[in-house]
Amino acid sequence: MVPQLPHESEAGLGWIEADGPHADIVLSTRIRLARNLQGFRFGTRADAGDRREVLRLARAAADGSAALGSGRAYLIPDLPSPERQLLLERHLVSRELVSGHAGEPPSDAALLTGPAEPLSVMVNEEDHLRLQTLLGGFRLHDAWRSIDRLDDELGSRLPYAYHPEFGYLTSCPTNVGTGLRASVLMHLPGLVLTQEIGKVLQGIAQVGLTFRGLYGEGSEVVGNFFQISNQTTLGKTEEDLIDHLQRIVQQVVQYESSARAVLTRDAPTVIDDKVWRAYGLLRHARTTSFEELMNLLSGVRLGVGLKLIPGVSVHTLNRIMIFAQSAHLDRVADQALPKGDPDVRRAAYVRGILAAEESGASHA
Repeated sequence: MVPQLPHESEAGLGWIEADGPHADIVLSTRIRLARNLQGFRFGTRADAGDRREVLRLARAAADGSAALGSGRAYLIPDLPSPERQLLLERHLVSRELVSGHAGEPPSDAALLTGPAEPLSVMVNEEDHLRLQTLLGGFRLHDAWRSIDRLDDELGSRLPYAYHPEFGYLTSCPTNVGTGLRASVLMHLPGLVLTQEIGKVLQGIAQVGLTFRGLYGEGSEVVGNFFQISNQTTLGKTEEDLIDHLQRIVQQVVQYESSARAVLTRDAPTVIDDKVWRAYGLLRHARTTSFEELMNLLSGVRLGVGLKLIPGVSVHTLNRIMIFAQSAHLDRVADQALPKGDPDVRRAAYVRGILAAEESGASHA
């Protein structure tokens, strides 16, 4: 039977604990490595036989590895659409893996996960393999050490496509070299409110980095959440790329902290009002779209970071971000949620979570 993720399970969501460095500003750190296998066609040129054999080899290598052995294999085409969406909402898979280019996943697409978080491998996406890890807070070096060990394990069992001059060969030329994409998901309301965000984003572009929205490439920025990642993969080592991103993100954290200090000093009443209005709407709204939810969560998250709102944890706000999405709402075990309109269900779910948080704080 194909494994399924129950709604209330937090499988794949270790990052929401908010126990990493700078967790009030940096939600998560992700590293992905693109790898392909010798002797098989890449990407859209791969036929069903290529993909089937790649999956067989990948599963055998994973079963024999310390990181992924005794883990799970989610065969994406065999999953019903809601289950695929659940994996996507947890950032465990890409949109390409669950919907391909024609609305259906590629044949023999799969997600391989280990018995312990946070390592996993997407199989038969744009590349044969996408190794990935997702950690809470600002933990680039921890993430790199973890994914590097997995890469070594699988590379000792699989014939990676590698060129001595160009490095790892990938479907997209922009990934050739290290095949590494490292990204940090940041919450930057201070820079947005002080109107410094444009200058900061322009600066990171000038040093070879880029930014995207919550769901990566092609997604819009909502709720002041920005994914900052490397663009270069060729001509530098993995360690150089990680160190460079580490330095720049550390600067952005400092800029955001300074912007929040300026707002607290120069406009305390305005910020206090903005924060509590956002909390009041979340606490009492009867209908909330996901985009509105993200914008309101941004205000509340800022208030928690500035210690203006007692009794609400960053962990709770992270959890709401995931479990208030459509597929998760559809799997809510609590039958007290209203039927029908997902915006109504979303508002009811958030009210319940915040009410429980308030009750817990009052009894603490």
